Amino acid sequence: MPLKLLKSLTATALAVGALGWVVTRPMPLPASSFDVLAGDAAKGEAVFWAAGCASCHTAPGVEETEEPVLQGGQAFASPFGTFHAPNISADPVFGIGNWSVADLGNALLRGVSPEGHHYYPAFPYTAYTHMQPADVADLHAFLLTLPASATPSQPHDMPFPFNIRRSNGAWKWLYLRGDWVLKTADTPEVERGRYVVEGLAHCAECHTPRTPLGGLDVKNWMKGAPNPSGPGRIPAIHPDDLKWTEAEIAYYLETGFTPDFDSAGGHMARVVSNFARLPKSDREAVAAYLKALP
Repeated sequence: MPLKLLKSLTATALAVGALGWVVTRPMPLPASSFDVLAGDAAKGEAVFWAAGCASCHTAPGVEETEEPVLQGGQAFASPFGTFHAPNISADPVFGIGNWSVADLGNALLRGVSPEGHHYYPAFPYTAYTHMQPADVADLHAFLLTLPASATPSQPHDMPFPFNIRRSNGAWKWLYLRGDWVLKTADTPEVERGRYVVEGLAHCAECHTPRTPLGGLDVKNWMKGAPNPSGPGRIPAIHPDDLKWTEAEIAYYLETGFTPDFDSAGGHMARVVSNFARLPKSDREAVAAYLKALP
């Protein structure tokens, strides 16, 4: 190979590598985004239940309580490996007891750890990126009121190349967006429902199919998806498929009972348990949002 061509190829490879390094770098928010916020634990409790924190971060097989121990340990299998929910209790060593509001905000809104590393998107930060900073501060205040656990977090079981965390930067470049799927919310109720469904409650994580790279296929928003934890499918909740009235949807989210006298099971039972703790207006807002989807 001529020396001139070799130099040209080397320069091109270095340039592509440098570009890739820039594109995949973690991009946290400045700490000033959260500096002036004083969290309200009472308000944070509602954020906590809406966001479903206990559903993933309690130990396997443990029933949810009013003061759950968020020691982690649940395993979530995926085509890319098995993820283990970490300890997010108030323990200062093994949990998040020493985290600032900015640390929590960057985890939720940017998928970046306090050490500056990418989190895997099994943690639904693509939905939490819609969270308001005040809700982050309130959630932080509430989390610190919950029991601490000195249980170490388990490492994820990820094969090569998915064990290269830096590659999550490229994934975020494709899928971490701050725009809404429902572009226009015509009423305050639908706007609140959009915030709960697309943001806090991250409903699409289960009810929307995924692309081959694991991102949400927004063209099929809420159209149902394969069950990640076993056989069958997660049902569609798009208005083309879900013919329940708004009142029936809100009642289901409160009680777990369907209009056909069936009841919620599996992971959805925990979702209903979370929603039952929210104000009635939030359940009605979710129903209004689902019916507003085009």
